[in-house]
Amino acid sequence: MRKIDMTDQLWARLLAMRGSAGHAISDDADPVMALYAHIAAAEDGFVLAQVGQSLDGRVATPSGDARDISGPEGIAHLHRCRALVEAVIVGVGTVKCDDPRLSVRAVKGPNPVRVVIDCGAELTGDEQLFADGGAPVILIQSDDAPTKAYDADVIRVKRGEGGLDPQDILDALAARGLRRILVEGGARTIARFIEAGLVDRLHVAIAPLIIGSGPAGIALSPIERLSSAHRPAAKVYGLGSDILFDCDLKGPSRSVSRQGEDIRVADHA
Repeated sequence: MRKIDMTDQLWARLLAMRGSAGHAISDDADPVMALYAHIAAAEDGFVLAQVGQSLDGRVATPSGDARDISGPEGIAHLHRCRALVEAVIVGVGTVKCDDPRLSVRAVKGPNPVRVVIDCGAELTGDEQLFADGGAPVILIQSDDAPTKAYDADVIRVKRGEGGLDPQDILDALAARGLRRILVEGGARTIARFIEAGLVDRLHVAIAPLIIGSGPAGIALSPIERLSSAHRPAAKVYGLGSDILFDCDLKGPSRSVSRQGEDIRVADHA
């Protein structure tokens, strides 16, 4: 496990790298640079998904309380990721449940453009992100959604059989110069970008608490055999309060089969 020991000098260096490609990143580099430099230096499009969860894989209680799952270093990590990207994406359910600001508060740095996937125009316009004076807001809505007035840039995307295509969303953001993207929630929003093969890295921050029940951080489509499971190459970092798995979803995956045989598990959920 590699320990993240962020200093003011390293953070200033990372902020200066934002959007400037061509920086070589070695496995032997400082852990801080190995974890964050590829985010900061991405230029031609980069999608990071981030989940902060408990030891038992929960991101909230059954009643929806998601506060204080991540420790202070886990929160600082999330805010660093926000500061290094150009836009942060969440689904409408996250906004309705948490009413987040999606800003950078735990670290110094620029606030990302806030993007909400609100396919059916469910938001009222009274949510705090429309009136907090923070970074610009973009709403992604389907082309057949009701027309409402928002203090935001509304992008209409064609609705397909499965809803809005994540690639269409990324293309619309890229047309506005937003190419370094953080997909922050909720579980199904993250899953749709992963299932579309659009996520470059997945960060899973695990905090040392057990909630017992409640929603999971990623809601991928079910599989029957473990041989079909994602098993990406991953590096593990110590954040102090939390443990972070940095998963490379575009790199080669490791097999989970044993001697050519599929491993089956019973579903007791």
